[in-house]
Amino acid sequence: MDLLNTLVDKGLRRELPTRQEALAVLATSDDDLLDVVAAAGKVRRRWFGRRVKLNYLVNLKSGLCPEDCSYCSQRLGSKADILKYTWLKPDDASRAAAAGLAGGAKRVCLVASGRGPTDRDVDRVSETIKAIKGQNEGVEVCACLGLLSDGQAERLRAAGADAYNHNLNTSESTYGDITTTHTYADRVDTVNKAHAAGLSACSGLIAGMGESDEDLVDVVHSLRALDPDSVPVNFLIPVEGTPLAKEWNLTPQRCLRILAMVRFVCPDVEVRIAGGREVHLRTMQPLALHLANSIFLGDYLTTEGQAGRADLEMIADAGFEVEGTDQVTLPEHRAKAAAGCGAHAGAGRDGHAGGCGPAEGPGCGAHAGGGCGSHESGDVCGTAAPAASAAPASSGEPRTDLVALRHRGAGTDLAPNA
Repeated sequence: MDLLNTLVDKGLRRELPTRQEALAVLATSDDDLLDVVAAAGKVRRRWFGRRVKLNYLVNLKSGLCPEDCSYCSQRLGSKADILKYTWLKPDDASRAAAAGLAGGAKRVCLVASGRGPTDRDVDRVSETIKAIKGQNEGVEVCACLGLLSDGQAERLRAAGADAYNHNLNTSESTYGDITTTHTYADRVDTVNKAHAAGLSACSGLIAGMGESDEDLVDVVHSLRALDPDSVPVNFLIPVEGTPLAKEWNLTPQRCLRILAMVRFVCPDVEVRIAGGREVHLRTMQPLALHLANSIFLGDYLTTEGQAGRADLEMIADAGFEVEGTDQVTLPEHRAKAAAGCGAHAGAGRDGHAGGCGPAEGPGCGAHAGGGCGSHESGDVCGTAAPAASAAPASSGEPRTDLVALRHRGAGTDLAPNA
């Protein structure tokens, strides 16, 4: 297929595909799906080999959010039966992080619900970062706390944070249909603040909220222009009690096409499969590893994910290897640029060397996009193992049996699903 040959060539040169080319990827048929995966896989292997980076979420503060993000179970007015608790203490958060690190995670993503942190909140998170780094050599820490005020990104970096996550979630033209309590411009401003402070910027999207192909291409092109190091791709989990509870718009094939499009537009950036992979990709998750080079291990913010051991077995069975703490995630050209200001200051934005393409990228994303950036994973990020007694849904029907809210791990007395 001429389209795929063109996209592979562009990906190997880090050139930006046109909007028409990106739209054409999303419009490919199921008959062509394996060809699309194979083509995008060439780009993924060129920049990341067969390594898979593991990330682990710690929900520092759950629920109680004043924002009205339609996808999020922690939103204002949510009727979802989620855990609600205020700030974890640094030692408790460090113990929660240890579960993921023991399972092979390289990065810990610290997430807190809310519009954005107060200065006191930044102090709390700073102490937590120091506790985690003091007890775990080589760990990366990403913060995801919502909209940042002036000076807060600098304080987080001084405390030892490596990255900051704040998702765009959807296109600028449709953002107001999803959230009204803050704007798309607010999100862009926070990503820019992270960049300016020398933090590695992580920003992604949520697919499946009823958006068009044009919206998906718009947001991914906008992300490339912002030049984050990491792009988490979340697949909406419609949680009962939220406005998008009935939005079951995704199939495994659709998810793979979306991931392939993101890889072509952002060829040498860390593309992370975040919330919803277990629910929407299901048995086709191993194919997604040929497109993305990063996943979350274990549970998400307010929903359950696949057991950590199952993730590790999946990675090994698919012929991939877990990235070690002694390995650099980003390709050399991005890593060198990132060393300057933390967010790869020197990366170009002309469609060749810069863009979303390069980068290592942290990202807290399980629904990385969630909340106001703070619910990174919103909630919808969840996934979960089906109840043992649940019968599989018929082909094409929503897999509501795969959605389980999290009631273990951080904030509870039960062990996490790491």
